[in-house]
Amino acid sequence: MTDNRSLQNLKEAILKDYDRLGLKDSFSFNCYPGVSCFNQCCSDVNIFLTPYDVLRLKRRLNLFSWDFLAQYTLTPLEKNLQYPVLLLKMRDNPQKSCPFVEAGGCSVYSDRPWACRMYPIGLASPKDESQLTENDFYFLLKEEVCKGFAEANKSWSVKEWMINQGVPQYDEFGRLFKELTLHPFLQGGKALNPAKMEMFHMVCYNLDKFRGFLFNTSFFQRFEVEEALIKRLQVDDEELLKFGFKWLKFSLYGENTIIIKPEAQKKVLYEK
Repeated sequence: MTDNRSLQNLKEAILKDYDRLGLKDSFSFNCYPGVSCFNQCCSDVNIFLTPYDVLRLKRRLNLFSWDFLAQYTLTPLEKNLQYPVLLLKMRDNPQKSCPFVEAGGCSVYSDRPWACRMYPIGLASPKDESQLTENDFYFLLKEEVCKGFAEANKSWSVKEWMINQGVPQYDEFGRLFKELTLHPFLQGGKALNPAKMEMFHMVCYNLDKFRGFLFNTSFFQRFEVEEALIKRLQVDDEELLKFGFKWLKFSLYGENTIIIKPEAQKKVLYEK
């Protein structure tokens, strides 16, 4: 498993040694069953799952969030982690292969994680900032096992590749998630207490449990939420995740992204 030191060393190598690409820069690459290395890159690899990755995969597999987490993920236990992260659990075989890869390729291809869609493109940020900046750049991950770069008959710009692979929708949720993980609260050296870490994990990864948290408690009696949005939150996972990000900004970082109802505020003041 990749630890924090290994990740930092990799980042330093990327910033120092890798060629920097922009959206208009091109490269030759193709991946299909006829390539000799087909499926080999999907083994013994650390794939960090974003909240939107989990949403898409649990829905694709027709699982509740908690069942998907139990069957397909690992939660690294690292004392220096500022927020919970998830790894895709590889199969317990000598190859440590991806649980979704079959002989014909990826069985969840249209809902595969962001990292799989981006490959062989990587994104590097010289500075840890919640928004993309002019200093961010793309780079190619050229691994010895991959023969896709020899497919010179297929050329892409970075932008074309990302559109073709369905990255933009994932990036929308990625930006919202990045606003949480690179929030000034954390960047300033503050830490989330265990209760807030649990809330972060539930909202971002255990979306069905978060829905229960909203609808099986007095949440909507205490907070101002439009009736139309409440109805969407019952059935729309994407709306629920976006609302969850707002809730975390409120509950973890104290931002005014959620409005407390006046009567609930008076009750809190009275109880104090």
